[in-house]
Amino acid sequence: MNGVLIIDKPGGLTSHDVVNRVRRILDQRSVGHLGTLDPMATGILPLVVGSFTRLAQFYTTSEKTYEGTIRFGFSTDTYDAEGEPTSPPGEVALQIQDVETVAARFRGVIEQIPPPFSAKKIQGVPAYKLARKRKDVVLEPVQVEIMEFEILSVEGGRAHFRAHVASGTYMRSVAHDMGKALGCGAHLESLRRTAVAEFTLDDAHTLDELAAAAAGKPPVETGDPQAAALLDLFVHPRKLLPDFPSVSADELSAARIRDGRTVNLPEFSRARQVKVFAGQRDLIAIATRVAGSLFHPKLVLHTTTTPVHSRV
Repeated sequence: MNGVLIIDKPGGLTSHDVVNRVRRILDQRSVGHLGTLDPMATGILPLVVGSFTRLAQFYTTSEKTYEGTIRFGFSTDTYDAEGEPTSPPGEVALQIQDVETVAARFRGVIEQIPPPFSAKKIQGVPAYKLARKRKDVVLEPVQVEIMEFEILSVEGGRAHFRAHVASGTYMRSVAHDMGKALGCGAHLESLRRTAVAEFTLDDAHTLDELAAAAAGKPPVETGDPQAAALLDLFVHPRKLLPDFPSVSADELSAARIRDGRTVNLPEFSRARQVKVFAGQRDLIAIATRVAGSLFHPKLVLHTTTTPVHSRV
């Protein structure tokens, strides 16, 4: 079973919790995710299944879009609502103009210190492990980019926002730093991820929906009910990596590519990389142009079982 599945992660689960549940639902060991979400956060968690786990290398710098709420009045040790207060809680009433003025400082390329409770490593040890032991966590600033940061509304001590950010950006740190800038403390109260790379909430499904589909529910009139139900939940492989053109290889070319050999694709002579399909849905490789119209498979997606996206 191979494919890309977008889960609408519920709050309270880690990304690894979701991966483990999907492994059990699909009875598939090879499942990974394309970007961690904090347990408190909800929204898009892209999963790669089977041989498609090898596509993760193309998503390491994916941009992300969020909506959420910043709670002003006190800070926490985790920089979000799950942490312990690190300043006395207080009620504040902010004007949207004041919040927007501070928010403007965080747009563009900025220096950001990651939260102490994060996966950033200090001498090989994840920072959150040190923070849990109440050890000093000193993280160096990193350069991140926030392409969009819009304050949608302000109600008392809460600001609702939408942000479009580059990979590696922590919205928890943004909330914490805005609280310091306004002199009242702040933390991230809620966060929902609404887009990752080419994936949006329109592509997302709940764990319950996945479990029902894997059990063959709802039934279909023809074909394999389980396969058909699951097929509807996986992202169509031609939608993946939209910057790469798609090419349907004939039987001979497909055989050469599966063997890791170079093929001639004259109609794509200006493309740097292409997605190679055998038929409409079976993605067999990502190929890179080596010279002229010659392409060499950078990544061959070998399958030992019938892919979920072609079982129809």
